[in-house]
Amino acid sequence: MVDRPRSRRSWVLCVAGIIALGILSRLVRTGLLVFDKYLGDALYAAMVYGILRAVLFSRAGAAGSWAMVVMTGIELFQLTMIPAHMLASESLLTRLCARLLGVEFGLLDLLAYGLGIGCIYFVDCSQNESAA
Repeated sequence: MVDRPRSRRSWVLCVAGIIALGILSRLVRTGLLVFDKYLGDALYAAMVYGILRAVLFSRAGAAGSWAMVVMTGIELFQLTMIPAHMLASESLLTRLCARLLGVEFGLLDLLAYGLGIGCIYFVDCSQNESAA
């Protein structure tokens, strides 16, 4: 398989679409936990993959591996309780950062991240094969 990089513009558009879907997944409630919570987590991880592909990595495998490292680091950082304390801040920006980092560790979050990264990696590699 040839791993051809897409243009940065296409990755920026992809990330913008993922962000829009992520916001929508938080605004629209279905009553199903897998959609109401974990879809947003998977999209968050896919967004990180897209950002890494746009900015740092021309190879899908490297972007996927590093995206999982970043997401695992964010999830483990929640164990320090720093994001939870940030959420109690009077500063709107600090509370927003805490929300983006998440405040509660969850193994299922790691699974959702892996699925999100796996899905975008599969699509990325499929697109590369069709372009070859």
